[in-house]
Amino acid sequence: MMVFSKYLASIDNPDHRDRIEEILNWVANEFPDLEPIIKWNTPMFSDHDTFIIGFSTAKHHISVSPEPAGIANFADDIAQLGYSATKGLFRIRWNEPIHYELLKKIIEFNIQDKADYTSFWRK
Repeated sequence: MMVFSKYLASIDNPDHRDRIEEILNWVANEFPDLEPIIKWNTPMFSDHDTFIIGFSTAKHHISVSPEPAGIANFADDIAQLGYSATKGLFRIRWNEPIHYELLKKIIEFNIQDKADYTSFWRK
């Protein structure tokens, strides 16, 4: 996953770097047809040039961005798992477990929902 190497190298905390790298590798392995890309200094995955999911790091958490439609569709699941959320992202605190089953459902939803999209973002 060379495309993310510069981004990962910029993360000073080795535990945080390892954690986000684990997530990015999981997505790449679970969804090998998605294209790993960096846009706006953010690691993302796209499908046929449309955004599927993005991740970024902050001092206290990892932000997971599946666009507002992804958040809205899985708002109950996100809340039940105790993740805080906004209209366009949810946060996984560094000390919280990563619920890969939720990530998988969100990614699968976005792939299916955006199958006929020709733009990067939903309109």
